[in-house]
Amino acid sequence: MEHLALIGTVAGIHLLAAISPGPDFIMCVRNSLAYSRKIGIWTAVGFGAGITVHIFYCLAGLALIISQSVLIFNFIKFVGAGYLIYIGLKSFFSKSSKIELGEQQKKEDITSWSAIKIGFLTNVLNPKATLFFLSLFTLVISPSTPAMVLGIMSAIMIVNTVIWFSLVAIFMTQNKIRSIFEKFQNVFNKTLGGLLVILGVKVALIEK
Repeated sequence: MEHLALIGTVAGIHLLAAISPGPDFIMCVRNSLAYSRKIGIWTAVGFGAGITVHIFYCLAGLALIISQSVLIFNFIKFVGAGYLIYIGLKSFFSKSSKIELGEQQKKEDITSWSAIKIGFLTNVLNPKATLFFLSLFTLVISPSTPAMVLGIMSAIMIVNTVIWFSLVAIFMTQNKIRSIFEKFQNVFNKTLGGLLVILGVKVALIEK
């Protein structure tokens, strides 16, 4: 029962963190609307891969080293901020394109692998995620937690991430949403791009 309660607590905390708007959410919305539902879902898979990395270095004890090293933390912080700003500027200055509502895919500008890489880099280079998992693995999860329980919690957090952002991608690519996006595509591109740039600047200003 103790382990079930821990699994439920960790799953709940992580799901709330995933639902909270942030770089992952904005990137998922951006890719789903700019490309297709499939690209949005592959982006969600990339987020899940990023979660795997966070879990791995926390289990290995590297999260504490990262949090204590100003140099390493700042490197991750500025690379992550630069990546968000870069993608945001690309979105901000992108040109509108015609969307055919009868087609599942809108355009083939990027591959599924590219979408996974975007999701992976967005998640793994987010220093706020590093601090979140460090807190989770130091304040909530005990070092004496059995390996099987850690494995179950890790799998749940990865699946939570992929499912949640896949649902976001599915919702954002409903025909009514897509038709609105087509009508105001330029506004959406600039808004989402601007939000990514703002998030990038906020990431760059994070203090430990």
